[in-house]
Amino acid sequence: MSSHRPRTLEREAERSRLAALLSKHGIRDARVLEAIRNVPRHWFVPERLEGAAYDDDALPIGAGQTISQPYIVALMTEILELAPGEKVLEVGTGSGYQAAVLSELTPDVLTIEVLPEIAERARSLFSLRGYGSIRSRTGNGWLGWPEEAPFDAVLVSAAPDEIPPALFAQLKPGGRMSVPVGRSPAEQSLFLVRKEPDGTLAKERIAAVRFVPMTGEKGSGT
Repeated sequence: MSSHRPRTLEREAERSRLAALLSKHGIRDARVLEAIRNVPRHWFVPERLEGAAYDDDALPIGAGQTISQPYIVALMTEILELAPGEKVLEVGTGSGYQAAVLSELTPDVLTIEVLPEIAERARSLFSLRGYGSIRSRTGNGWLGWPEEAPFDAVLVSAAPDEIPPALFAQLKPGGRMSVPVGRSPAEQSLFLVRKEPDGTLAKERIAAVRFVPMTGEKGSGT
């Protein structure tokens, strides 16, 4: 791993135990497991919940949002099969933890968050904790980040009721999207979406998941 990424000995044993647990639960990519070991999840949760930071559970972060369960963070990252140097867009910055994990795999991470309070908190945290390579903005995730497209991969950290056309349009041919889809948490599934070389969409259902709904106004792909 490159030396520019933040490193700390804080709660190192707990991070290692979490990575070992995720390995037992089926996460196989050694780079993803190393990212889980390296990123201090307790930096990204409210102070009152730091004691639970290394449990394999989602936790509230305020404004009706959550930091995702570590297993789901690892799974959504793993299925993208990111290569070093690929450009990835995260939709739904939330706590910033998922973006930090992605930044362990590639330095070219962009993230967008619709809620200004949540977005500003994550930006401040990235700056404070040494994740300055992550580029973030406040905006409507349905529209993606067209001026930075195309992307090798997109990871959606909130659940739309359909695959957002603009996000699919912003994928490179051969690009991948990790996205939970469903109108309610009870019926959501995680999909791996691929953009075939001819521009058509292929998708594979990975697992049942529960995410907060994706908000913002729907946009069309261009």
